[in-house]
Amino acid sequence: MAALLVIIILLLLLLGYLLWMPVVLKIDTDTNEYYLQLKGLAKASVLGDDKEVLKVKLNVLFLNFNFYPLRKRKASKKKKLKAKKGEEDAEKKKRNWTNEGRRAWRVLKTFEIKQLLVELDTGDYVLNAKLYPVFFMLNRWQGSFAINFTNRNRLALIVQNRPIYILKSIINI
Repeated sequence: MAALLVIIILLLLLLGYLLWMPVVLKIDTDTNEYYLQLKGLAKASVLGDDKEVLKVKLNVLFLNFNFYPLRKRKASKKKKLKAKKGEEDAEKKKRNWTNEGRRAWRVLKTFEIKQLLVELDTGDYVLNAKLYPVFFMLNRWQGSFAINFTNRNRLALIVQNRPIYILKSIINI
């Protein structure tokens, strides 16, 4: 009986950790860091490759995997059966797109922007001068926006969320 209680407590602790762990998305064009990280559990990084254009490096706990999403896959020999389109349409519920949009907006509001840095040079001095007051006003609310005349463009974005917040926004009406 005590062993069952210990197992249940460990499962509840694991479930609590999975719901409350931070999920971080980082995009930094200056250092070429692009990754999605489940803190303490997994990290998926997008890297450039010499042979292939794109390589995804996946670290799960202590295991490392590399895969190439743009590589051509071999055609499967099995043929898939196609369902009749009329039957599928009759079974599907009619979607209410306004409710879907509201739900998507609620989920989007749960994300927290930890860092936003934008450095921009359009290559046109007149357009840079026109964007300068816009970026000045944007700096007053959130982020760090800058116009430079040195031909340097940069985006640094760190977004964080927790799975419990996403579930809560989906479940609540």
